[in-house]
Amino acid sequence: MNESHETESKGRTALVVEGGGMRGVFSTGILDAFIKQDFNPFDLCIGVSAGASNLAAYLGKMYQRNFKVFTDYSLRPEFISMKKFVRGGHLMDIDWLWDITLREMPVDVDTLFSTLSEFIIGATEVNTGKSVYLNPTRQNFDQLMKASSAIPVIYRGFVEVDGVKYVDGGVTDSIPVIEAYRRGASKIMVLRSRPHSYIMQSSKNNVLTKWHLRRYPDLLQALENRVHTYQAAIEFMRNPPAGVEVIEVNPPDSFQTERLTKELSILKQDYQLGYDRGVQLMEDWGK
Repeated sequence: MNESHETESKGRTALVVEGGGMRGVFSTGILDAFIKQDFNPFDLCIGVSAGASNLAAYLGKMYQRNFKVFTDYSLRPEFISMKKFVRGGHLMDIDWLWDITLREMPVDVDTLFSTLSEFIIGATEVNTGKSVYLNPTRQNFDQLMKASSAIPVIYRGFVEVDGVKYVDGGVTDSIPVIEAYRRGASKIMVLRSRPHSYIMQSSKNNVLTKWHLRRYPDLLQALENRVHTYQAAIEFMRNPPAGVEVIEVNPPDSFQTERLTKELSILKQDYQLGYDRGVQLMEDWGK
């Protein structure tokens, strides 16, 4: 699943969407602007974590579905709870979030799976610590989406899909722009959840992480290598190969949302920043 796709024909147009927890409110704003204008020039769509969820709503043409997820469901005490975490539960309970949102606001899978855009979800294999890029099916869609968002420790377990354990795709490839290139894309739009100036700091795994993942040394190593894979994606975006155009779309410096932000006014403001940027991106696309 992590094999090279260099042999695929070049010239595809790709959309890559980074995760980042609640920071995904920016990309959902952009994608809602796209839905509103029925704008989809992309042959290939790759998302990780919250980015994958935002892409699913986009390809399902579900205007403002994920805006409601960010500004309603995600703010309920059942989702982000330090009290629950201290007692041994999840800090970010994606089981609860996925169960309730798929029950009350199900993704339009008929529209999603009839789209001409290839949809790929990035995840991390627990036992190998390697990136995988998976095409969801109607049967495993729900679990794959959940797997891509299962941030180690913040979510205490793993998500099993077709007999394989996965965690958050952002552990090994937060910005899968190089994978889009491997799959033949020569024009790539990347929706970021961090400002252009952001630099990821190197860090050793803390005691809690080491204890929680003590039986999974390859996953621990992947977490320690994360800064290097992240920086490689940044360098690729800003210095792409000849013949490849990368449009990097970052939140502005006024963007305030963090991974666990629960302030409705901030989320609404940052969604609007995304929506306005989406309008501009459509105007600039053909220029």
